[in-house]
Amino acid sequence: MTTIQTSMPGVGKVIPKSSAWDRLRVNRNWLALWFMLPAAAFLLLFLAYPLFLGVWMSFTDDRIGRGGVFVGLENYEWLRDDSIFWLSVFNTLLYTLVASAIKFAVGLYLALLLNRHMPFKALIRAAVLIPFIVPTVLSAIAFWWIYDSQFSIISWSLIKMGLIDHNINFLGDSNWARASVIFANIWRGVPFVAITLLAGLQTVSPSLYEAATLDGATSWQRFRFITYPLLTPIIAVVMTFSVLFTFTDFQLIWALTRGGPVNATHLMATLSYQRGILSGRLGEGAAIATAMIPFLLAAIAISWFGMQRRKWQQGTDND
Repeated sequence: MTTIQTSMPGVGKVIPKSSAWDRLRVNRNWLALWFMLPAAAFLLLFLAYPLFLGVWMSFTDDRIGRGGVFVGLENYEWLRDDSIFWLSVFNTLLYTLVASAIKFAVGLYLALLLNRHMPFKALIRAAVLIPFIVPTVLSAIAFWWIYDSQFSIISWSLIKMGLIDHNINFLGDSNWARASVIFANIWRGVPFVAITLLAGLQTVSPSLYEAATLDGATSWQRFRFITYPLLTPIIAVVMTFSVLFTFTDFQLIWALTRGGPVNATHLMATLSYQRGILSGRLGEGAAIATAMIPFLLAAIAISWFGMQRRKWQQGTDND
């Protein structure tokens, strides 16, 4: 650290001259960076490094037990002509779009319902969370029994009511299997959407509803012009997470169907695991996993650019 002599007449005080590093250490604008460094290091080590390693492996012919060599786009060219891969892409998009849409609709309805004054409201809110806090594998085992081809409670009930005359093979038929895993995912995901949106509803001022009611607004108009616009930023965030969680779902599908029957429920995540770990072709499995990245980035980009618009943040139509 150096010192300088002041040039003011009659003043001989010596003022220390701090270095750039000294100023940087105490700068309030950089204080947040110092606190973020440990978390950033953790993310780089356990998230960024595996991500880039997986992308690199997708360009190699790595196998379990031996290292591979760089093969360029060979794995992706193989996937381009792989019908099972494209079936898994279709299954993943169908699974994500249908499940996310229904989870949003049911979750929003539950949030609006739980936001009202009703007896035992706290107990009901806690009960709604049960599907979300139950371990995924445990939920999958429960649904596996519910969907059992011989002992299904659903088939038994429908037979007793005279609606069908034989058991439904929920997990043995392609279309039934797709519908079954989508329903299981909806059952698990609705509480997350409902509770998050309910938290957003708690921030809406009751005075807005009172003023709208005095102006003669109907229930639908209060929802359309007050609730929905003010809830839109939270909807964008919660649905982004919901789409990401659904798109990358693995445990539920693997525990229920292992991707069957005849690859009808294989998602990109389960197919990547099957090809990369069970079959030992790490390069091909990494290529399937890497192919998921553009879809995930698209979902994040839609939410990000949407939230930057004023009408998402303030509930107006102004850009």
